[in-house]
Amino acid sequence: MTLLLCALLCADHPIPEIDCGVLVVGASLGGVAAALALQGTDAWVIEPGPWPGGQITSQGVSALDEHRHIESFGGTRLYMELRRRLREASGGAMNPGGGWVSRLCFEPLVALRVLREWLEGTRILYHHVVIRVDWRADRIARVWVRGPADTLVGFCPRFVLDATDLGDFLEVAGVPFRIGSESRAETGEPHAETEANPARVQSYTFSFIVEWDPSRRSESVPPADYERLRAEQPYSLNHWYAGRGYVRYGMRQRREGTPGSFFDYRRIGPELALVNWPSNDFRGSSILAREFDAAKRLSLGFLHWLRTECPRDEGGFGYPELHLRADLMGTGDGLSLEPYVREGRRLVAHTLVCEQDLLSKTARARLWPDSVGVGAYGIDVHACSGDADATRQLWIDAKPFQIPLGMLVPRIARNLLAAGKCAGTSQIANGAYRLHPVEWNIGESAARIARFCLERNTDPRDFLRDPPRMRSLQRALLAAGVPIFWLTDLGPFSDEWEGLQDLAIHDEIPWDPETLDLGVSRELRERARRHQSFWKLDAPK
Repeated sequence: MTLLLCALLCADHPIPEIDCGVLVVGASLGGVAAALALQGTDAWVIEPGPWPGGQITSQGVSALDEHRHIESFGGTRLYMELRRRLREASGGAMNPGGGWVSRLCFEPLVALRVLREWLEGTRILYHHVVIRVDWRADRIARVWVRGPADTLVGFCPRFVLDATDLGDFLEVAGVPFRIGSESRAETGEPHAETEANPARVQSYTFSFIVEWDPSRRSESVPPADYERLRAEQPYSLNHWYAGRGYVRYGMRQRREGTPGSFFDYRRIGPELALVNWPSNDFRGSSILAREFDAAKRLSLGFLHWLRTECPRDEGGFGYPELHLRADLMGTGDGLSLEPYVREGRRLVAHTLVCEQDLLSKTARARLWPDSVGVGAYGIDVHACSGDADATRQLWIDAKPFQIPLGMLVPRIARNLLAAGKCAGTSQIANGAYRLHPVEWNIGESAARIARFCLERNTDPRDFLRDPPRMRSLQRALLAAGVPIFWLTDLGPFSDEWEGLQDLAIHDEIPWDPETLDLGVSRELRERARRHQSFWKLDAPK
């Protein structure tokens, strides 16, 4: 027991304790999804920082990493509502910023306003961190949380969701986790390292926003160690692609062989660009070492290089027209409030999802009978801590995939679920599961599973062992708008969608393994409607 906790427990004044159904640890993007799915219940959320939203707010990655089907399929109903609210708050355009890397680019502070309004009434304690976890046999009994001025609160939750981006709760609770790269012998992955290396963690980034304004000039001051940073990173507009080598981008002009310009890559406004590029990916040490001052200097150095030394499209060097917009990040230094986290601790779960699970000769990745969601993205592993240069990265085309329940369920702890980036993947598979809609789906599904378990006085492991129970859980997820099988014909707002998804995942209708479409006929729609009507009549009230 920590000295602080001992002192507080021995003090004259009692420590408040809160009984609750679900405690969500972390208001990351997955944590926000969980909180929204738990609205109307006795749930609490604790967050060490001042903002909800993780990737899209405090981490400054407000250009959603999605897939080509997202406008109609491949996100939960709640995620679709998030996209609608972001567009509405940004003026109503389909892509308010116009960046070419995403179908939806926007300002981080716009996302912050959207989430704060949406979460109104949700019980969230900001600036609170978990300092101790008490167990009763294989269940979490009490979670001690420290707030401002060393105040202490004890939560007695029936369920806990770890929605921290770094898997912080896993470490404090003593729940087994993975970190860094696994060995090929351990995972069987073709691209795994020969030997495991826990210190080799994906790089992280402090992003920033620049405005293009030729009408004014301001002095650019380099950070300490600028020359070393420029040489070692190195700073450039180049991007390394496996099989192609370095590809050089133009600042404002689209160069041949590129999909667009550097400025338009993550453009979030008419003359605003979000800078999250290999040149400010910090790989000096693992994010768990928290050497954030060094990572911030790397980003500020890249900004100085862009303004003073970057080759201009028309010849010459430096773009003094670029100006840091600190006000749009809400921070004093103009960098994101928190670093963009690509990888943290990953749960040792009942299911370990690996590289080979995402690859297939058919239209879909490996099929999981315990699917509780879907996602689609390539395997994107950036250079890691300790890598000598930025070219040691990995991109593998992956097929649309499912989220198996087993990757959310720890091997110990009956009342704990992963609810974000700490889900049970290998480092390589994490490169596909860490993106915006997948993190959201994981967090939302974890919350809905916790609610389902509490209503029936059971725990998630029971579903892994009992297919009929698993099917009832999946039907509850479908009713809430969570897809579990890749069928792009009908989205979660269609009347027949629940029945069609349920029939498909259990192989009770024919579907083509070579396409994501089903070719839904009138007869199939009617069968799906009858099917879901029958199971809803039999469902417990």
